[in-house]
Amino acid sequence: MKPTSHDVRATYDRIAGHFAKTREYAWPEVESFLDGRSGTTALDLGCANGRHAELLTGHADRVVGADVSAGLLAEARERATERGFDLELVQCNAARIPLADETIDLGVYVATLHHLPTRRARIDSLDELARVLSPDGTALVSAWSTAHDKFDREEAFDTTVDWTLPGGETVPRFYHIYSPEEFRSDIDESALVPDDVFVSNGNCYAVVRGRKQ
Repeated sequence: MKPTSHDVRATYDRIAGHFAKTREYAWPEVESFLDGRSGTTALDLGCANGRHAELLTGHADRVVGADVSAGLLAEARERATERGFDLELVQCNAARIPLADETIDLGVYVATLHHLPTRRARIDSLDELARVLSPDGTALVSAWSTAHDKFDREEAFDTTVDWTLPGGETVPRFYHIYSPEEFRSDIDESALVPDDVFVSNGNCYAVVRGRKQ
């Protein structure tokens, strides 16, 4: 049986503190995407402990971090307080973003899409990102890929990857591992307009704009 959004939330609430300690630095692909880009309002969708939201504060006047896990949002709030950057936080499912249409100029949606348990939910989340992006807005989307060395498969598949807590307890996390072809297909199926779709360090990426006209 596939997990629900509640299951994903419970998983990350359980591991939030330890997970946050292992996620200190922004991904180089996110740094490259943001280079030269700026806007009024930015969104880090699936913000976890806020490491990319912190980076976004150098590129936008207002930054919103969104995550399904209250535990991870607490970690993001703590990071923002300790490091002195402004961050608005909202708890939500990535397929239902509680923001108005066309309000986001800059978006980062990394390492989260692959946790949504069904293709419908994944497409819905991409559509939601398209809905909230402003007419000139852009975003970076990423997901785990079969192109990674750790996977010896070419077709997309569902799996679980254990997170090991201090003391040895393992917590299974759901992943949908995209093939590069399926990732491109889902981007195309959604309301997003892709400017670039590529693979880097075993992950699928897409630089996208908002809703198709």
